[in-house]
Amino acid sequence: MKTKKSKNADLESKRSLFFSLGLVLSLSFTLLAFSWKTPVQKADDVGSVNWDSPTDIVIPLTKPEKKELAPPIKTVELFQLVDNDTELDDDDLDIFDTEVTDEGIDVDALQDFANDNNTYDKEEIVLIPDEMPEFPGGMKALLKFIANTVDYPSVAQETGVQGRVFVNFVVNADGQVSDARIIRGVDSSLDREALRVVNKMPRWSPGKQGGHAVRVSYNVPINFVLQ
Repeated sequence: MKTKKSKNADLESKRSLFFSLGLVLSLSFTLLAFSWKTPVQKADDVGSVNWDSPTDIVIPLTKPEKKELAPPIKTVELFQLVDNDTELDDDDLDIFDTEVTDEGIDVDALQDFANDNNTYDKEEIVLIPDEMPEFPGGMKALLKFIANTVDYPSVAQETGVQGRVFVNFVVNADGQVSDARIIRGVDSSLDREALRVVNKMPRWSPGKQGGHAVRVSYNVPINFVLQ
């Protein structure tokens, strides 16, 4: 014979309700626990601290100070005053002759030394003299002379060659330009034209070293540009 359960005695039907109630209660207690505050009571007496001084006092070692010695006392020799008529022995006098004489001095040698310092080798080339040589009319005149004298080679024009040619030359003591050479070239035709222009330059104002005209090395760039 099979037993039957009544619906009122079936607990499974109210399982979800009991679970929800338990969850709500647990969350409520948790929030209450976090929000609970305990009042802080003020202390009536904070007490006192007793400190006993140490019985042994340790003093660190210190280096003795160095006393500066007083400078020695300088003694001054006493001079004995005598009358003008008193005769003195030669041994008591320390006299030397201060007159300048030419004995032992080769005056000609000194004159030759001075002349050697004022003479300059005319063939020596000076790189940085006291006064640099100057083209007649200055730098603007030099640039104008180069621009008017340069004849652009037709071969270079046809091939489209252009560039800057650096020429070195020497301005002699008389202002004449000599020993022109290419120190950085671009093309053989442009190099030859640059040398031709430099060799056609008029006389310069020569450079000076110690007031004397000397030979000076000079560099000039010539720029070839196709228009």
